[in-house]
Amino acid sequence: MKTPGTDHPITVEPHRRRLRVQFNGRTVADTQSALILREASYPPVFYVPRADADMALFERTAHSTRCPYKGQAAYYTLVVDGRRSENAVWSYEEPYEAVKAIAGHLAFYPDRVDAFGESDG
Repeated sequence: MKTPGTDHPITVEPHRRRLRVQFNGRTVADTQSALILREASYPPVFYVPRADADMALFERTAHSTRCPYKGQAAYYTLVVDGRRSENAVWSYEEPYEAVKAIAGHLAFYPDRVDAFGESDG
């Protein structure tokens, strides 16, 4: 386990805008409670509370990865009306202390969903 610091900063903050994720014509997540994680020089990542996602459309996969700063990530495939997007979603179910705010949240690969949009309401 590594701890974020000046050489590898990580911040997690509330996102102030509404966030919607769509796949195959369906809204799979819709929230006004997203978090935004900024890590070093990587692009920001939005994390959506599971309560704001239609979990009936998510299938857990055997795929997993490990981040030395965040922990073990589990992956999900989106399945909507027969169309699949493999490992399109990940979640740190037991994240390390420094990023514990993302527990219970889901992150989406923007190129594996059809629309990833923000709005003010």
